[in-house]
Amino acid sequence: QVQLVESGGGLVQAGGSLRLSCAASGLTYTMGWFRQAPGKEREFVAASSWTGSTYYADSVKDRFTISRDNAKNTVYLQMNSLKPEDTAVYYCTADQSRFYNRRSYYSPTEYDYWGQGTQVTVSS
Repeated sequence: QVQLVESGGGLVQAGGSLRLSCAASGLTYTMGWFRQAPGKEREFVAASSWTGSTYYADSVKDRFTISRDNAKNTVYLQMNSLKPEDTAVYYCTADQSRFYNRRSYYSPTEYDYWGQGTQVTVSS
């Protein structure tokens, strides 16, 4: 069983930046971030494989950057140029398997482990 602990959420004005961190208690091959706004389904944000391949939702491409430190079992999400529509609870997720199908990175059902979530609020 892998535990995920997130940190770094908060309140920021539109155009600002935040950095989320997620530390895993064990080795994971795939790590990523999803988010869920009130009344909406959980949606994919970004993911990274152990080897550094990265995947992004179109809505955050060129604004968000996912990175990971494998030695620390930690994944980061640098969020720049934040918009009010980025407001959501952000969830860290991980899986100990390698995803061979690119579409798997985008599906929440493919991941085995989830963090408790951290609130990100962007004011206009």
